[in-house]
Amino acid sequence: MTTDTPSPRPRPPFGRVLCAMITPFTAQGALDPDGARRLARHLVAEGCDGLVLSGTTGESPTTTDAEKAELITAVRDAVGSRVPLVAGVGTADTRHTVELALAAGEAGADGVLVVTPYYSRPPQDAVEAHFLEVADASRVPVMLYDIPGRTGTRIEPDTMIRLAAHPRIVAVKDCSYDVLGTQKVLARTDLAYYAGCDEHILALRAVGAAGCVSTIANAVPSHVAAVLAAYDAGDTARATELQLRLTPLTDAMMNTPLPGAVTTKALLNHLHHPAGPVRTPLRPADTATTARLLAHYEALLAAP
Repeated sequence: MTTDTPSPRPRPPFGRVLCAMITPFTAQGALDPDGARRLARHLVAEGCDGLVLSGTTGESPTTTDAEKAELITAVRDAVGSRVPLVAGVGTADTRHTVELALAAGEAGADGVLVVTPYYSRPPQDAVEAHFLEVADASRVPVMLYDIPGRTGTRIEPDTMIRLAAHPRIVAVKDCSYDVLGTQKVLARTDLAYYAGCDEHILALRAVGAAGCVSTIANAVPSHVAAVLAAYDAGDTARATELQLRLTPLTDAMMNTPLPGAVTTKALLNHLHHPAGPVRTPLRPADTATTARLLAHYEALLAAP
């Protein structure tokens, strides 16, 4: 819904601290539903009040439709009805995206994450039509996923403002790296914005974002939750301190030539959490990279 003037933000539809959960695989590369259950329970126990499945970090391009549905079912079984689950359903094909959105709702998802169609680079009117067709068909609320660095196409602020009028389009995972554009949409709509880049968690919360969809929360869920808890308690100095403490690990995990799925699984495997291998074309992190990740992780845990 669009608004002419800023108003108090509505209650976040999917929680505040969402983890962009990796998809655990067995050593042989098959989906590991039991590992997904164990990881989901751990993340929730450590402060995540929502989970995003089959997103970028969840290696969605390499999982089948059946695996995506099985993953939702397994995680729902693990966390029950108390934790919102948002399922990635975005593809480059509108018809396929609609099919996945319907399947995700049937499998137990509370919402669907729909990325801008990639590779074909549709113009804005086609981007808008794509999202509207998916939202019309979906039986659960929609979170738009704006990540032009991967898709090649931005959801422009004016497009986002128009899309906000659809009753099922309720949220945005923001990886646009356009804070001004984000503020334009926040000022004109009541869309729940979630920082999709870990370095922006506090910055976007300060201008009205609902929370975050965090990759590093796979490894340090309680630390990510603490940033928003401090800010929401009014202790902005503490929130800033905690955000800055996360910076070296965020840099090591996310600001590298390796995708976040690779660095996250390297760290989780070393910490003996369910993870397993990445699927090709991704390749595992080397020993030196894993050692750097572990060093930053241990330094964070050692901080007072």
